[in-house]
Amino acid sequence: MARVEVSKKACAVNPLKMSQPIGGALAFMGVQGCMPLLHGSQGCTSFGLVLFVRHFREAIPLQTTAMSEVATVLGGLENVEEAVVNIAKRAKPEIIGICSTGVTETKGDDVDGYIQLIRQRHPELDHMGIVYVSTPDFKDAFQDGWGKTVAKLIEAFVPANETPAQRAPQRVNVLPGCHLTPGDIDELRDIIESFGLEPTFLPDLSGSLDGHLPEDFTPTTLGGTSREAMSQMGSAAWTIAVGEQMRLAATTLERRAGVPFVLFDRLTGLAPNDELIAFLSRISGRPVPVKFKRQRGQLVDAMLDGHFHFGAKKVTIGAEPDLLFAIGSWLIEMGANVTAAVTTTHSAVLEKLAIEEVLIGDLEDLENRSKDADLIMTHSHGRQASERLGVPLFRLGLPTFDRLGAGHELTVGYRGTRTLIFNIGNMFISQAHEPDPDTWRRDDENVTHFGGEPSPELVQLTAMA
Repeated sequence: MARVEVSKKACAVNPLKMSQPIGGALAFMGVQGCMPLLHGSQGCTSFGLVLFVRHFREAIPLQTTAMSEVATVLGGLENVEEAVVNIAKRAKPEIIGICSTGVTETKGDDVDGYIQLIRQRHPELDHMGIVYVSTPDFKDAFQDGWGKTVAKLIEAFVPANETPAQRAPQRVNVLPGCHLTPGDIDELRDIIESFGLEPTFLPDLSGSLDGHLPEDFTPTTLGGTSREAMSQMGSAAWTIAVGEQMRLAATTLERRAGVPFVLFDRLTGLAPNDELIAFLSRISGRPVPVKFKRQRGQLVDAMLDGHFHFGAKKVTIGAEPDLLFAIGSWLIEMGANVTAAVTTTHSAVLEKLAIEEVLIGDLEDLENRSKDADLIMTHSHGRQASERLGVPLFRLGLPTFDRLGAGHELTVGYRGTRTLIFNIGNMFISQAHEPDPDTWRRDDENVTHFGGEPSPELVQLTAMA
């Protein structure tokens, strides 16, 4: 059981944390025909836009209410109204997703009230969904904004059923955490569909930010979960939530529509994927496909091959709580020592990590704890610390802007875990020093190097020969 501590520094020197509204905006990008809108200054939106473009290397739909100092003090009704009306006319989205920021939350804007007034003044917007999520960036972090937004989408588009609905036994809802890439979602879809089940992902970044080229330009999201698909989530037989951050969304769906859920803390590693495969086999009534038995065997063999290189390695991790728990737990199972773990926000899952301490801090805290490490694992902003310390960096999480293919990285399932073993194991192997005559001898051995005086032991051995 880990002890969770909070850094006592007066400020974040090299921030690890990303804000709630950025997480909320990314969740909206997993919805079809959506336009995320940040209610705040232009700078807040510009920051998020640049971050997402650098990570996914795609066109990102993201708008702002462009609050000025005066508008912030007087209230943002006019700015929200103007933004919503202009977006509706120009982009014609199916949904506008509004996330608050620190500026407007400090003022205390009643955005839900604003939306009611806007709908009264503009009945032409009745067909369009408008969802508001309170995501102040002076509290919580990226995964909190993501989780709250998914819960709000469920409240807005999944009908509340007072009586139990007719369940479709083959239909399954999947609520992926923000730490899963579009590639991870594709892998999960393939696994679930192999059991004859029909998954609905919310959000579904694999449809919008997977890097495909659209036939026609659209100013809104390119794909993702449709309103119709969200409205039918209440008739699914089960909900699968991935990551503690999705517990709120899963319980919201259960409360509204009575859909039972199972939550997987992680899907990286052998045991968690065994549990997933067993669960899917049970609810589908089908035997496990042969391909997964083969993939499991390949993973076990990879673990056997890799544990020689992972054993006793010192690894430090800086990531969102769910990603930290998934990767950290798997590393420990591989025999590595997680000597430092730094995260961004509180989460119930942190205490389950089998290390002494988890620190809620920044990248400076991670750097100070990585001086004797064999590997640092965090996003691309950790590259300077890696260079200063001379410790290799494995890029993990968002943003990863100095490598290609960040959206297709795979960490879930048997195949994703196997890929991690190979990628990280190869980094450890590349650090190993080839032996030479100067390194064959242990320091405590009384044997001379070439050109020195022979030791008594060597003289005796020579005489005997």
